[in-house]
Amino acid sequence: MKINEHPDFAVTGIGNAIVDVTSKVDDALIENEGLPKGSMSLIEADRALALCSKLTQSQLGSGGSAANTIAGLASLGSRVGFIGKIGNDDLGRRFTRGLEELGIEFRTTPSQLGTPTARCIVLVSSDAQRTMSTYLGACTELGPEDIDEALIRASQFTYLEGYLWDPPRAKEAFLVAAEMAHGAKRKVALSLSDSFCVARHRDSFLDLVAGHVDVLFANETEITGLFQTDDLQAALAAARETCPLTVATAGAAGSFVVERGQILQVPAEPISRLVDTTGAGDLYAAGFLHGLTTGRSLGDCAVLGSLAAAEIIGHFGARPEKSLAELARARWAG
Repeated sequence: MKINEHPDFAVTGIGNAIVDVTSKVDDALIENEGLPKGSMSLIEADRALALCSKLTQSQLGSGGSAANTIAGLASLGSRVGFIGKIGNDDLGRRFTRGLEELGIEFRTTPSQLGTPTARCIVLVSSDAQRTMSTYLGACTELGPEDIDEALIRASQFTYLEGYLWDPPRAKEAFLVAAEMAHGAKRKVALSLSDSFCVARHRDSFLDLVAGHVDVLFANETEITGLFQTDDLQAALAAARETCPLTVATAGAAGSFVVERGQILQVPAEPISRLVDTTGAGDLYAAGFLHGLTTGRSLGDCAVLGSLAAAEIIGHFGARPEKSLAELARARWAG
């Protein structure tokens, strides 16, 4: 895939600006709260407060799927930006500091309506599965007026977060951003984000992918759900006819890179321990996009994605604890 030369930024992400509240819990809490294990559920503010009150220990950190990907790209050494709506509150300022400390360009105007910053309650069970309950708050106010055209035009890729396809005005913002990117001869990538998200929006996702997306990221459940089949290979074949480049992760089976002329399977990176799968797909996308925007082969892009995902699942939280750039240098040196 040809990438345009000399942009100022590698990737700008558009997604939910969320503060993560991560806690290790047992399965009983998840069952008692009636939460589908391993999924993401949208909740209201009072439900978020009630759920947080039942956590004995928790860890706060800037989050959101696309923001995690952008943070991973920054850790790899890419120059990146982010567009997402926060509230004018302490959590919003925490989110902003988290990006600024990583050198990420973030200049979206906070909510003018007094809506609180979003938060995602991430319950991590003993098998490292994460069950997420998200109060979207100010995220739902993102609209076309928040899309920074100069930033989009200056980025090799605009990266769209599937979770943000729920609010109608955010859909408009995505389409505006995609038109800006393509008008500047840049590329657009999309993460499907979650199988429940795919189930809610299958038809419109297909239209978005076919009409506006150059690179599609998904896991096995999401890609098979999108193409309504239980057969991963059949889903990959359908993706090959729908999008110029599709990347599908499949856990221990590694990942599949799908172009019109080929389907390439790349093994997963070995891991020493599995602690928390939160952000694994986000960081895989970060590694892959870093490789793509720096001219690596598709196979090497997948290796970088697996390397970044392996780092993130070895600890709690969805942001890297080690320099991904250093891990990548060590991997290629070996």
